[in-house]
Amino acid sequence: MQTYRPLAAAGWMTGSILSFSAMAVAGRAVAGAHDTFEVMLWRSVIGFGLVVAIAGLAGRLGEVQSRNLPQHLLRNVVHFSGQNLWFWALSAIPLAQVFALEFTSPLWVILLSPLFLGERLTRLRLAAAALGFAGAMVVARPDFGRIEPGVLAAAASALCFAGSVILTKALTRGETIVSILFWLTLMQTGLGLASAGWDGAIALPSPATLPWLAVIGAAGVIAHFCLTTALSLAPASVVVPIDFARLPLIAVIGMLLYGEALDLWVLAGGTLIFLANWINIRGAQVAQRNVTEN
Repeated sequence: MQTYRPLAAAGWMTGSILSFSAMAVAGRAVAGAHDTFEVMLWRSVIGFGLVVAIAGLAGRLGEVQSRNLPQHLLRNVVHFSGQNLWFWALSAIPLAQVFALEFTSPLWVILLSPLFLGERLTRLRLAAAALGFAGAMVVARPDFGRIEPGVLAAAASALCFAGSVILTKALTRGETIVSILFWLTLMQTGLGLASAGWDGAIALPSPATLPWLAVIGAAGVIAHFCLTTALSLAPASVVVPIDFARLPLIAVIGMLLYGEALDLWVLAGGTLIFLANWINIRGAQVAQRNVTEN
């Protein structure tokens, strides 16, 4: 019987939220100098170096397995596609709108996890996800009446991220986090090189962009480490809705750094998101306690 630790998973997701937010700021900073494929290339190169160096120092490179390469490849193609769409949307529409559309992803995870992961689709999880999504919409209040390319890109990235989460959760059942991160960064380096170099021109990091690319690379590894750890501690349908909390944070960042509008709706939506996560985590703790006692 698997023991879940939803509270610990929430702690790891906090690290993921902070890292993805840092990556969004850095992604905007290099948008004028590098296209999305180049950003993904240099992010993956830096990330691969970090994974190999840290795992090597810790003596854990032996954990890397090659028996699930098709699953790793599928997961990384899906994630690479979503990440490129996400980086492109960052430069096209406001941050809060990008994140609001991205946050349809937990709904897809909750709906698809019973089919692909065998997780239970409970009323409580559905209610918590719906409440969190409502909070995200209250914060962002996106104008869906105007379908711009950036809106479509952000919405498509949400579908890709949902698929990536489900595939990652499946991998955590038979592989270590080191192995998952190794193949993540290595395969996405190859995908980034092929995509960025198709026209024969790849912009090298400059003194101005290198620090931001380093932030993107480090934040990407940390974010995926935290997310993968959280998925190993609790069901995907419990873990992923916690990410809704990233929206109030990025709305504040958008106000402080880019002068994007912020009002009391952010507080109202953030309250709904907090309540949704409390319901979700508390429900998972109660369910785990009942299973243990029985």
